[in-house]
Amino acid sequence: MADASTSSSRSRSPGSENVGERHKIWRVSPSTVVYHFGTSGIAVAAATAITHPLGPGSLYLGLMPALTRSILYGGLRLGLYEPSKYISEQVFRSTNIFVKIASRAFSGAVATALTNPVEVLKVRLQMNPKMNRGAFQEMRSIAAEEGVKALWKGVGPAMTRAAALTASQLATYDESNSSTIAGTFNTLITAPVDMIKTRLMLQRESKMAGSYRNGLHCAYKVMVTEGPKALYKGGFTIFARVGPLTTITFILCEKLRKMVGLYAI
Repeated sequence: MADASTSSSRSRSPGSENVGERHKIWRVSPSTVVYHFGTSGIAVAAATAITHPLGPGSLYLGLMPALTRSILYGGLRLGLYEPSKYISEQVFRSTNIFVKIASRAFSGAVATALTNPVEVLKVRLQMNPKMNRGAFQEMRSIAAEEGVKALWKGVGPAMTRAAALTASQLATYDESNSSTIAGTFNTLITAPVDMIKTRLMLQRESKMAGSYRNGLHCAYKVMVTEGPKALYKGGFTIFARVGPLTTITFILCEKLRKMVGLYAI
């Protein structure tokens, strides 16, 4: 990041910035940090509101948790990328593609670990249209009936998905400067993990046969009982949403960052 007078001069060519320039970038004011994370969160939340399924009332059940998660998760996932890349560059003295991919994966994983309870809540509300409880009541119910750790169900696959999504999304966007291509590519990468994550989040604590112990066990059972293609169940639906979501997110984020004087992503 930099002040408004210098941010517009950023070159988008990969690896063009050096460590010294990065050092200057992160000597920032609190207001700039707010702009940095705020623009990311607002862009993801706006894109989520636009692409959230519309129609029957039941499809709106997860909207508020989805928007809450978007602001928190989106702000952290995109917002942590530059700080983590800066730290990696300071440690490894390099701006090569592997450092960038690792930074992207790290920011996505950390953001997911912190916001997983909201994701669990969103999935539960979306999959239970007859539920009469509100979001906060449902969260309290999950913690009381299944234990607080239930709010982190599926966190392993979720972190894996977020790391893969963030790395593939930003890497593709960096190289192609196309949010549509980025959305297509990261859907192919993350659809199987997304399916596994959702199944883990939906299951309640149970000793019954057929429950999934972890992400790998879930993937194994799905492939054995339903076939490998089952890992891409709902893939088209995911693409239909993630494609536009990614496109809108990057367009809005770049516009907002330009308005407040930040570098492009």
